Amino acid sequence: MRLLKSFVADVTGATAIEYGLIAAIMSVALITGYGTFTGALVNVFDTVSNEIKP
Repeated sequence: MRLLKSFVADVTGATAIEYGLIAAIMSVALITGYGTFTGALVNVFDTVSNEIKP
């Protein structure tokens, strides 16, 4: 019973899981932003390329 109480009172694992979830959410946001940025940059270069053509 003492082992169960100490296991329930231990919150260090919960903190590690929270940090893992934050890192996962940030990585998904960064990957999504990178994809959007890449698409916008390609559009800019296509526009410039079309305007330069004689």
